[in-house]
This record gives sequence, structure tokens and C-alpha cells, in this order.
Amino acid sequence: MKGISTSFPAPHKTPKTPPFNAHTEPCLFLPLRRTHLSTTRRRTHLSTTRRRLRHRRRQWARRISKQSSPNASLSSSTSRNSNSRAGQASLAKLLEVVIELSVEFRVTLPDGKVKEGKRWETTPFNMASAISKSLASNALIASVDGVLWDMIRPLEGDCELKLFTFESDEGRDTFWHSSAHILGQSLEMEYGCKLCIGPCTTRGEGFYYDGFYGELSLNEDHFKRIDDRASRAVSEKQPFERIEVSREQALEMFSENQFKVEIIKDLPEDKTITVYRCGPLVDLCRGPHIPNTSFVKAFRCLKASSAYWRGDKDRESLQRVYGISFPDLKKLKEYIHFLEEAKKYDHRVLGGKQELFFFHPLSPGSAFFLPHGARIYNKLMEFIKGQYRVRGYQEVLSPNIYNMNLWETSGHAANYKENMFVFEIEKQEFGLKPMNCPGHCLIFDHRVRSYRELPLRMADFGVLHRNEASGALTGLTRVRRFQQDDAHIFCRESQVKDEVMGVLEFIRYVYDIFGFTFELKLSTRPEKFLGDLETWEKAEAALTVALNDSGKLWQLNEGDGAFYGPKIDISVSDALNRKFQCATLQLDFQLPSRFNLSYSAEDEAKRERPVMIHRAILGSVERMLAILLEHYKGKWPFWLSPRQAIVCTVSEKSEAYAVQVHDQIHAAGYYVDIDTSDKTVNKKVREAQLAQYNYILVVGEKDAEKRVVTVRIRDKQDHSEMTVDDLLKCFKELVEGYH
Repeated sequence: MKGISTSFPAPHKTPKTPPFNAHTEPCLFLPLRRTHLSTTRRRTHLSTTRRRLRHRRRQWARRISKQSSPNASLSSSTSRNSNSRAGQASLAKLLEVVIELSVEFRVTLPDGKVKEGKRWETTPFNMASAISKSLASNALIASVDGVLWDMIRPLEGDCELKLFTFESDEGRDTFWHSSAHILGQSLEMEYGCKLCIGPCTTRGEGFYYDGFYGELSLNEDHFKRIDDRASRAVSEKQPFERIEVSREQALEMFSENQFKVEIIKDLPEDKTITVYRCGPLVDLCRGPHIPNTSFVKAFRCLKASSAYWRGDKDRESLQRVYGISFPDLKKLKEYIHFLEEAKKYDHRVLGGKQELFFFHPLSPGSAFFLPHGARIYNKLMEFIKGQYRVRGYQEVLSPNIYNMNLWETSGHAANYKENMFVFEIEKQEFGLKPMNCPGHCLIFDHRVRSYRELPLRMADFGVLHRNEASGALTGLTRVRRFQQDDAHIFCRESQVKDEVMGVLEFIRYVYDIFGFTFELKLSTRPEKFLGDLETWEKAEAALTVALNDSGKLWQLNEGDGAFYGPKIDISVSDALNRKFQCATLQLDFQLPSRFNLSYSAEDEAKRERPVMIHRAILGSVERMLAILLEHYKGKWPFWLSPRQAIVCTVSEKSEAYAVQVHDQIHAAGYYVDIDTSDKTVNKKVREAQLAQYNYILVVGEKDAEKRVVTVRIRDKQDHSEMTVDDLLKCFKELVEGYH
């Protein structure tokens, strides 16, 4: 749904439509001419021209839709041929085809029940209606033999049918994709922009539409007007109509929009092109969509930001409008409340308050970690490194800069170069590494390997750089410089299942400690891929077996694998029930082949190719730190906290003892501070609570005499006396239990 694809088979061939003739078409193409008009008149002229072009596009879409109708074809064929013997024969053949098409077929439902329907007549909506009225009114999209399908699109033959509501990923993504068309309609009608792309967001939280507005800059003042236009579209119950067009027709329909023209020209020659008509909007889109706009009961514009066409900073500057929608108003109100809560715990805000990190315009996309932020950063890496020792990983260090020949061999130069920092040294092209895998292939290949060494688990916290567009940089969640708990497992094919299951258990262990729940998806071969189909099928089958044996439910995510191999995507849900992509597990048969890696088998004369597994648990440490900061709402658990304890004096008389307590705790390896200022003890305690110290240790004269401290825990009102030795035992238990 994100890009323009055309994988759906045509129910019937679209009749060829003659090209537009500017002298005979009812709506003429009016070329823009440079004139000496005032700015206001020029804008009015431009707006009028665009309206006429949009009107012309809608007229053509209606005409193509009528001409592509089977009934229209049958009617015209009948009138032409019924008066001649040849025509009667032709009509007889046509009737035979119609009878054949109307033959009943079988539809298998998820519960195994089988229902009958008629080809080119029965739709998923008909099937839903036959099951229950509730399902018919809530089903948004269907899946026909694994292919997403419009609810009102006729079925073509025997098939397996699934129906999805808003509660499913498929239903929700389709709902928000269709809402993006409603947003696009509002933007085009209100501001005459040139629409670019309008998908649902990758994080599954709404949708956006990119558009080119010329000199106009959108902000929140424009949102009510956009929302009102969207409400009109919803109230009109506009159907989403799928129309197939030829490449020539599509280019002519969108001739005034250079962005759509570029998309059309990039499509493969053999692909069917579809447009969707929704009210006054005719948009280039592969679909599918919800039945009509009335399903969108609640709609809201959220924000506007800048973007670049196709994410290229050297291309046109666009404006991106984000929106959210739901099938009922209650869900929208809940979501707006959720956003207000999330703003309070934005990692960029909390990171500033807690003095963890900052960014500077002289190094955009690269965070400066302050001492307290570095404590958390290092603790996360130490945590994973401790698990490496237990789980049989070996750490390596690899270079940051490589000659581009390495990336040519790996395939990244062809598939990823635009995301790399590339520069010249002594007339040779080099690049900062965006990932560790090619370097690890060189490490594996630097000497002869034996089957006895496998599986070889190679881990690397090396610094990575990726050339993200400046408009895409977002705090710690989208940066240019980062580290990740990257590891690559070189193993035999027979070891793949056990290694994958081991990684999945590693992920479960870490995420349980963080308090995350997670979901698994198997992402299969994408449209652009390296290698042969047989190898891909073998890799996908291996991951399928491991997932089935893991005992955890998983979903299929077709066509979203990496270009070098299938992968298991792991999305985590935090305390605010937001989903994030952190861990990854990818199977790779391609890189070992491209680097000609091998090991000696039991028969030393025989060389075999290893399988490579890419895996990360935290993913980017920067991104994980941001997610955890928001997940814990700034209240770090003791084991991970950069401010574990603070000693607060009641008066100068207890200061010497307070220093002893501080030094003893510090020597035990904990992060402890001391406040010996002349503030009142209540003020000291309050400031310590706001600074999110886990333990506040108050020391007065009586405490010094008894050699104890008065212990107060961050979010509790009660307090108790403890000796320092007992306190340190408590701290040790908290750290060992990851509390």
C-alpha cells in the first residue's frame, strides 16, 4: 500500500481509449503562460487551470470506467453484431463466455466452511453479508488467496477468503490508507497542491500525504479547513472505485503533475496500472481500499512538516500533512488523550530535563551524550556483553572506513549507496560503514575455517553512519551516527533452526527484563532481491520451521524482506502501547556467496558454504535508550538508573558522616551523589524526587550516632532506617534481578 504497485489481476481487459485531443475534448488543456498578471490574478489563473485539469482527469476516469464495464462491452457488441450472420455467431460466442463466467465457484472461509458464488458477480462484501450484518458493516478489506482485495471487487473463481476489520493490521492499514485519499482530496480541493504520495505510516499510527504547494506554507491554522473538507467527503459516502488504465492513459491523466508522471515512468512495462476514484479525487494508487468514505467516522489533521521528494535533499521540497482517523469518535478522543500523555514523556524533553544528551547544528543527527546519558548507554552495552559471554558470542572490532570495492562486492553500493557517506581518498572512493556485515565476512575469510568452529557468533558494537535526510532526523530515534548490538552468526544449514531459536530466546529474555511485549513477523522475498528463487525458498522455509517450533504466534509479512534474504521482524510494545521496530533477525545465503566464504567439511577435501544470520537485540542503542526513556516515563529502574542514590544532610553536624556514607556506596560501584547545601531537608528530598533518584538517603545527627541512614524510595512516602551494609545488599539484589 505504501508505493505504487499493480499486482492485482485484471477482471477483464480494458478497451483501448483514444488519446486526448485538445480540439475535441470537452475540457481543454490550458497551458500556463508567463504574463504580466498581478500575483493574485496569477494565482487565480493557476488555481482555475488546476481545477480544469482535475475536472478533465475525473471525466476521463468516468469514461474509462464505463468502457471497461463488461455490461457496456456486451451492450455495444450486441448492437453492432445482431443484424448480421457473422454478428450472430459472434454474439453466440460472447454469450457462451458470459455463461461460463457466471458459473458458480467455491469460496473457502478461514473456519473451513465453503460457500458458493458467481464469477465476476459475487464480492467479498456479499460473502460478509451472508455471514452476518455486523461483519458486513465492519469488514474493511479482504484477502483472496493471500492477495489484499477490495470488498466490492468481484471474485474471479475458487479461492480462500479472509475478511479484516479495523482491529487487524490489514484492516487498520487499509483504513488509514483510504483516509490518506480523503486527506489528499481535501488538500487538492482546498489548496490546489500537486499530490505526491499518501501512505499509512510505517509505525501504524495514521497516515500522511506529501504535496507540492509552491509558495504556500501549511500550519495548524489550515487544519480546520482541511478537516471540514474531509468531513464533507465522509458525509457524501463516496465509494472508492478501482479503474485500470494503460500507461499512456495514466501519463495523460496526470500530465500536470510531474511527481505522478515520474512514478508512472518508473513502473515496469508489464505492470497493470490502477487509479482510484473517490468523489472529485482521481489518484494513482495500487489499492486496495475500504468500500466508501462513510466508514471513517472520525478524522483529524495532526501536524505538518517538510519533506523531500523521494527523500532526496537535492529534489523538490514538499510539505507533509499527517492525520489520524478511526471508525468511531470515542477512539479518536482516546488517541488525542494518548498523544497529550506521550508529549509529557517525549524522550527529547526528558533527555533535556535529566541532562542525558543534546544535539548541535554543527553535527546534525549525531547526539552528544552527557555523563548521565553515557551511564545508561554504557550500562545497556554492558548488559548485552554480559549475555554474550553466557551465550557463546565473541566480540570483534572492525574498521569504520572501507574502500567502495567492499560495498560493490556486498551489493550495498547498488542498493544502499544513497544512504552512505561516501568520499574520496587518494583518488579512490571510500565510505563510512552503515553496517558491520561485510567487514565480518572479511574476518571470517581471513583464514581457513573448519566445520568444528561453527556456529561462529561474531558480535560488534562498532560505530555506524547512515546518511539520513535532515528532514527525517528525529531525536534519538532517527540519527546519522549510532551504535548497535550487531552480531552475525556463521553456521551450517543444519544449524539454522537451533541458532534462530536461540536468538528468539535471547530477544525474549531481554524484552522481559525491559517489560516489553513483542510480536513476530516473517518478511519474505521483496520485489528487488539478490540470488535465485530456490535459495530464497530454502531460507524462508528454515525461518518458518524455527518460528513454528518457537511456540510463539507469528504473522506473515509478504514481500518485505531485505534484498539479500528473508527476515523475522520483531516489533515491541511499550507502556504507552506504541509499537517499535528494534530487534531484527535476518537469514542470508547471499553474502557468503558474494564473498565466496567457505569452511572445510568433515571430509577436509570438501569445501562448504556457510549460512549467515544477521541479528540485533537492542538494535540501535540510541533508539533503544529513547524508547526506554519514554517507556519508563523518565523513572529508570535501579539497575539502569544514572542516579541511583543521593545522600542529603539535615545540617552541617551530619556532613562528615554523610561523606563517609557517600564514599562507601561509591566504592561499591553505584552512582551516588551528595547534597550538603543549606537548603531545608524537605526541599532537598523534593528536588531529589524530581531528579528521579531511586533512593534518597537522609542523614541527621541521630543517624550518624547510630551509624544508619534514613531511606526513602523515590515514589513512596514512607521511610525506614537501614545500615549502609544492609542497603548495599539491597542494591546488589536489585541489580542482579534487573529491578
